[in-house]
Amino acid sequence: MLVELPEPFDWELSTERFRAFGPDPANLWVEGRVHRVFDGREVAIGEARGGVEIEPGDPALAGPVRRFLGEPFDLDGFARFAVSDSVLAGVVEALRGLRPPLSPDPYEALVSSITAQQVSLQSAFAIRARLVRRFGVAHATPWAFPTRERLAEAAPAELRELGFSGRKAEYVVSLAQSPLDLDSLGALPDDEVKLTLTALPGIGEWTADWFLARHLARPDAWPAGDLAVRKAVSAFYLEGRIGSTDEVRAFGERFSPFRNLTAHYLLVGHRVLPR
Repeated sequence: MLVELPEPFDWELSTERFRAFGPDPANLWVEGRVHRVFDGREVAIGEARGGVEIEPGDPALAGPVRRFLGEPFDLDGFARFAVSDSVLAGVVEALRGLRPPLSPDPYEALVSSITAQQVSLQSAFAIRARLVRRFGVAHATPWAFPTRERLAEAAPAELRELGFSGRKAEYVVSLAQSPLDLDSLGALPDDEVKLTLTALPGIGEWTADWFLARHLARPDAWPAGDLAVRKAVSAFYLEGRIGSTDEVRAFGERFSPFRNLTAHYLLVGHRVLPR
């Protein structure tokens, strides 16, 4: 079944993340398609003219797939905005159609960010993959990411066996056991989301910023503390000098109200564009 996506949409660029850092059992790239579990159902998503082709062809899956593939992002508005910045305009033109994928589940989004704290993305993906295979549910091709309820029953020692540090293991379990309704965060403004999340153990501004960016798709999220973002800003704007978190945060003001898309385009551009 064809699931239409707003133009522009580039399949290869929009799914680049699923190939860049190693296999992800919960978003598994196999022979040109992404396999993902939505609400307990495995869905295979492949390239098609005008959008993507999904199997099974159930109309109820169209909405979740569209959001997963970045439907909320205003690429036309972003392109018009970028014209005023010659560097960003060149990146946007080169990556036309990139729709950053979104993490469908709030707990998954937070655990993925906790996993990536202060380690390389390759290491984070490997640890996350072990977590998925140990506590998730196997389907025909991908695995479903572990539920919050399942990890609430886990012992931190079990997570340490997978490569988590002691503190990160405690954070993942503590978050699972927290009474906070993560789904309710979508109704809050950005500042309140960050205040609520950073009150929890192990969740700092960096993790909260990525939650805003990659789960809630908030247009002005700007993860200035992310080393990869700082390196990308450095490569495109600072002649290779890596700016501090405070400097990159201030630098990002020029990209408002499209800081989220700017961060993603600079990140992908830093990985795939010749310089």
